[in-house]
Amino acid sequence: MNVDRDVVPRGQIARRTVKGSAGGRLPAFDPELYKLRNVVERCFNRLKQFRGLATRFAKRAVYHRAEIILACIILHLR
Repeated sequence: MNVDRDVVPRGQIARRTVKGSAGGRLPAFDPELYKLRNVVERCFNRLKQFRGLATRFAKRAVYHRAEIILACIILHLR
């Protein structure tokens, strides 16, 4: 069973080809790149656990950066 041929109408197949990488699907899957992306996403999710970072309580960029650095140090020491 060919999924594109049997399930997806022909117009959609042609449209995906025309849109290329903007068509909502990756042109190719790179496992190494996905691993790196996953690490970055997990890091952001862990940083969001710190309430001050998630809500941006610090008004100045310098203070916000200091909070990020402290949160990274705490996460690294865990």
